[in-house]
Amino acid sequence: MINISILLFNKVKNRTVFTVGGAVLLLVMLAACQQSDAKNTIVFDNQSALEIATFAGGCFWCTEADFDKVPGVVSTTSGYIGGTETNPTYEQVAAGVTSHIEAVQVRFDPSKTSFSKLLAAYWPTIDPLTPNRQFCDSGPHYRSAIFYHDADQQHKAEASKEALTVSGRFTKPIVTEILPATVFYPAEEYHQDYHMKNPIRYTYYRSRCGRDKRLEEVWGESN
Repeated sequence: MINISILLFNKVKNRTVFTVGGAVLLLVMLAACQQSDAKNTIVFDNQSALEIATFAGGCFWCTEADFDKVPGVVSTTSGYIGGTETNPTYEQVAAGVTSHIEAVQVRFDPSKTSFSKLLAAYWPTIDPLTPNRQFCDSGPHYRSAIFYHDADQQHKAEASKEALTVSGRFTKPIVTEILPATVFYPAEEYHQDYHMKNPIRYTYYRSRCGRDKRLEEVWGESN
């Protein structure tokens, strides 16, 4: 979900303009950015038409990247949820000194996808069998969880978990929690869209963390 206007602005911002012609070009490009923002507002910022879902699956860089691939998802935001502390920071949450969990808030278009489809997309991206850990990241702040925003989401999340439990796929119990959504605090800007801003570092982290290897062990190659 890259905002084109931000990309244009960054390209201009990272250059030094030496000539009057360059200044004119800068003004033209900024004007184009404003027009692009207006278009994005029409397409993406019709919040009344969107619905929200929130999932915790360990490192939010990876969970955000996984949901960005799902058709019908309009935006994803990395952040912290489930705790009582106000305005937690990444350093606090990662150190385990708060009661928050790393999570991703998903805004989706219900005319193109559904909460049930998001649940189906979520399960194969996590290890639902290991408590208080996801892959190389350990601690309760990295545990898997589904946060419901209303009674309908709660019912569907519980039904989805139960269906997976009785499917016979696993011999161990599913430890993924289903919890009421609390205040969601967006993470610091450098965490947002990390897989797009820093693709090499992201790929290296995901590989070294053993995420995809463990997912293959849990779900099989067809995952």
